[in-house]
Amino acid sequence: MEVRLRPLLDEEFDAYVAHGQAAYARDMVDQAGVPREAAEAKAEQDWKTLLQQRLASPGQFLFAVEDAASRERIGDVWYAERDNDLGKVAFVYSIEIFEPFRGRGLGRQAMGLIEEEARSRGLTKISLNVFGGNDVARSLYRSLGYAETAVFMAKTL
Repeated sequence: MEVRLRPLLDEEFDAYVAHGQAAYARDMVDQAGVPREAAEAKAEQDWKTLLQQRLASPGQFLFAVEDAASRERIGDVWYAERDNDLGKVAFVYSIEIFEPFRGRGLGRQAMGLIEEEARSRGLTKISLNVFGGNDVARSLYRSLGYAETAVFMAKTL
């Protein structure tokens, strides 16, 4: 299967946000030990802050990942233009290939398309965060040439 990106549609936005916030909160609880109520509040606040104007939010790019042949939606991608010490970079907030389609290299293809999309906007670097327990994602990103630039650690006392 070959994949392509298409802009997320307005009628898809609310469901995308609800799903994404829930997944982000769940990851904070499961992977970072954040209490559920705090994780849910942070997820809601982060998404509201970044996507204040929904799909028209400046510097935010939301896409559906589709099967290029059938146009079936098989996942989603969200990246943004962010400023850092080296100028503007692409920052991947979220990439998800839906469960029935995982394990086929489609996430790898989608990341390649994000790279092309970012290059077309004149961006020369992509960064992202991965929770420490997400070994599948960390392995994928390493295989694509991403290097770990910081590792945050914690211990509950």
